Amino acid sequence: MLKQRLIELLTQAASEAQKLGKLPSVTLPEVSVDHPQNPEHGDYASSFPLKLARATGVNPLTIAKDVVGLIVPVPEIDRIAVAPPGFINFTLEKDWLSRQVDSILLAGDAYGSIDLGQGSGVQIEFVSVNPTGPLHVGHGRGAILGSTLANVLTAAGYGVEKEYYINDTGSQIDAFYRSLYARYQQSLGIDAEMPSDGYFGNYMIDLAKEIVAQEGDRFLVLPGPEAVTQLGRLGLDKIVTQIKSDLELLGVGFDVWFSEQSLYDNGQYQEAMSRLRQQGYLAEKEGATWFISTALGEDKDNVVVRGDGSPTYFASDIAYHYNKFLERNFDRVINIWGADHQGHISRMKAVVGALGIAPEQLQVIVSQMVTLRRGDELIRISKRSGDIITLRELVDEVGADVCRFFFLARSADSQMDFDLELAKRESQDNPVYYVQYAHARIASILRLAQERGIDYADGGVSLLATELELTLIRKMLLLPEIVEIVAHTLEPHHLSYYAQDLATVFHSFYKQCRVVSRDEALTKARLRLVAAAKLVLAKTLHLMGMTAPESM
Repeated sequence: MLKQRLIELLTQAASEAQKLGKLPSVTLPEVSVDHPQNPEHGDYASSFPLKLARATGVNPLTIAKDVVGLIVPVPEIDRIAVAPPGFINFTLEKDWLSRQVDSILLAGDAYGSIDLGQGSGVQIEFVSVNPTGPLHVGHGRGAILGSTLANVLTAAGYGVEKEYYINDTGSQIDAFYRSLYARYQQSLGIDAEMPSDGYFGNYMIDLAKEIVAQEGDRFLVLPGPEAVTQLGRLGLDKIVTQIKSDLELLGVGFDVWFSEQSLYDNGQYQEAMSRLRQQGYLAEKEGATWFISTALGEDKDNVVVRGDGSPTYFASDIAYHYNKFLERNFDRVINIWGADHQGHISRMKAVVGALGIAPEQLQVIVSQMVTLRRGDELIRISKRSGDIITLRELVDEVGADVCRFFFLARSADSQMDFDLELAKRESQDNPVYYVQYAHARIASILRLAQERGIDYADGGVSLLATELELTLIRKMLLLPEIVEIVAHTLEPHHLSYYAQDLATVFHSFYKQCRVVSRDEALTKARLRLVAAAKLVLAKTLHLMGMTAPESM
């Protein structure tokens, strides 16, 4: 990657300047390279001399000039300039730029992939909604964040495993079981009362009727507790199946569906608690068992086992992360949680540290709320009240590609409005239409060339010399950097921004540069250019989990 190459050149030149006595022998600060906002300043710029000036007291312009004088010439760079107050600016060589079209085409689908992770294992756990009802719109955001991150981290060279944690035990599941049993009885004409903590959505009535149609009244002859458990498990399996189906509509799949109950059945809960107790992090007080979070810098301790002996949600999470890190040995774990879990992060990092794992190996992304609007009306998304719009309904209305792009259009930590009217609009105002139309337009150009029998395999890319052509190439060369940025920051919204930027540059090129013309040599060169642009745009869309349409 060119950016890394420039960092290496700067580091080598600074080290050489120190050897020659031009710079003081201090530890060099981290060298970084960015893209200047003003294109007149070049393609890349580094503020490294300013950082080094703070450490040495030497004038940053002097540092910049000394370093630039020792940079080894490379074919990628046309010009290196020093600019006040101490920047080093790099301008790419135009012939080298045009040759990158051939490099992109040669790389094919592998273009944009990098070896940042070097195969290290990363687990991404996301969605993990309690299986007590259908997925709603807000769940879609976490689903798309997780699946896109998995795509990008895979492209960045990590070994990625995607996991859904099924909360199939605890008080909410108990409430779901009792609610379903009441609806089941009602479906058979029995006047059963819904539990006060139950799930009142219409989907529970539909689920009960479905079970009656398939199973009849056989659960009525069982003792009450046994009937509740058996019926509840059957209903839970049906909800999980529905969740899987809804996620598949979005192009979201998982490698592992992990049962919370298995943590108790297979001994991970007992092992995790035993380890914490041996380390002195568990204490009995006030009739319960507490994790002594304050010993690790937390403001308060946290209950892990209630006075009645039942484990808390926190206890299950401790066992789950014990399993992730100490049994399955993931190098890194990424959890994507909803906004209501914000307060859970610090204590989870504390308990991970107590288990002997570096807390930074656990990374948590909080996905903020989604507001769905239909006109001026806000649509609520409460599973208990039943006043919801499901994820499936949203996908049916606007399509999976639109859902994915819109949910990626803002950073996860920002609340967002989902504009249904914009999502369905076929115009440049709709960013999904705008980006996918660029790909379809390129496909149309290439079909025209094929119809006219134009073979552009031998096209001479050295003819690509106008600023519009070179600007498009420059934009295409950013994809590996975008992959690196997303892999480092875990912020996949950079992909949607890049896709729109690339589409904008292509549309501008298309309007001003005729691709198929009477100039045979230039036609072939430009066909190679647009074929490369099509490849890069498709790779970007696929990283976001979207389709790259050939026509629209």
